[in-house]
Amino acid sequence: MIPVAFDYQRADSAEAALAALAEHGDEAKLLAGGHSLLPMMKLRLAYPTVLVDIGRLNDLSYVRDGGDHVAIGALTRHRDIEIDPMIAEHAPLLARATANVGDPQVRHRGTLGGSLAHADAAADHPSALLALGGSVVVRSADAERVIDAGDLFTGFLESALEPTEMITEIRIPKHTGAGWSFQKFNRRAQDWAIVGVSAQQVNGHAQVALVNMHPTPVRATAVEEALANGASAADAAALAAEGMEPSSDLNASVEYRQHLARVLVGRALTDAGIA
Repeated sequence: MIPVAFDYQRADSAEAALAALAEHGDEAKLLAGGHSLLPMMKLRLAYPTVLVDIGRLNDLSYVRDGGDHVAIGALTRHRDIEIDPMIAEHAPLLARATANVGDPQVRHRGTLGGSLAHADAAADHPSALLALGGSVVVRSADAERVIDAGDLFTGFLESALEPTEMITEIRIPKHTGAGWSFQKFNRRAQDWAIVGVSAQQVNGHAQVALVNMHPTPVRATAVEEALANGASAADAAALAAEGMEPSSDLNASVEYRQHLARVLVGRALTDAGIA
């Protein structure tokens, strides 16, 4: 399908982009890599009247040492995250999840901020952010705030971002040397996950998040609570589908996704040495 007509603006700074959002409100959408927004526009699931192109804002593309965290600019490309040595040292789960995103073409154009703002439960990055206990910095024309990962995803393809806000930075706590695992099952390498799992040891406790098992990106709280109460990895993994509302589609039934979640969580816990 062809998107509805829209006006196009290229922002030469974050301030210019935020001014455009303040002017047009929810009639405007930010365009970076475009791999999430453009397909939705073609399907008429999104129909902004103004597209604000932020793809050339190089000042929002970086990986920096933030002391107790790694700071990542919202427009950092997936490929840059995949190969960055600081992320490999302090947040290897994020690097591995990023390496599983789409194909090389997608990873060279797509951005971390765009992936998180899209809030797709079938995407890999939201689960990694949840498992890592990360947060995002968001700005509007007149304010800035930090949103924890657990508060970011609010509904199906919905986030806590206001129409006049944009993600400017992602903050990932350092987990140097801690156990972690990313598991993903899909039909082809570049496909969305049928089910995926991000698992991370955080201060001696397991944080486990699921891909494509709920309308929103979600933590597997039943698994985490079981582990905290002394359950084995196998017994905790058996609870992976508890509280989840997976969908049925051409790739998998609800029952198949529930089965995959239990299998992949078990693999992730074992791989991460969490038990």
